[in-house]
Amino acid sequence: MSELTPDQALFLLQNVYLGSLKNESRITKRVLEAVPADKCEHRPDPISKSAIELVRHIAVAENRFLETVINGVFDANAGALPDTVKTPQEVAVWYEQRFEKNFEALTKLRGDQLVKMVDFRGLFQRPAVSFALLGMVHTIHHRGQLSSYLRCMGAKVPSIYGESYDDTQARKAASH
Repeated sequence: MSELTPDQALFLLQNVYLGSLKNESRITKRVLEAVPADKCEHRPDPISKSAIELVRHIAVAENRFLETVINGVFDANAGALPDTVKTPQEVAVWYEQRFEKNFEALTKLRGDQLVKMVDFRGLFQRPAVSFALLGMVHTIHHRGQLSSYLRCMGAKVPSIYGESYDDTQARKAASH
């Protein structure tokens, strides 16, 4: 297999990943915001993460993966939430602000930065640009988990990849 060139890495970031990252971040923010503040400790099983643990993990991890692309190093301790950020709604605001800052930084990267090899916890090494996709897939996975908690918590499920039942019902009610 041939190595990824700087031009190819730049093409991937600019023409494939950035649009998807932006779209997915909007969906993620809606799912984070949908978690009721009074139901944060909900978990479907004792070994499952609580809703607030998933909310915090999604927000922090996605930005950590973006910062891996930007900085060319995976730092497992980077991007922790401030102690003042507690509710799902506060996490969603923090997530959006951090994402926008990181997204802007991504748009300014050069190809040579994107092909820098990054070690992921000693498990594997990949070009920095690949962590954009890895982070997005990671977020989608955990966002799916979190969205499955919502109805059980009595919350409305936002539209994700098409109109949700709850958004359909709200639209129908508004048109009457």
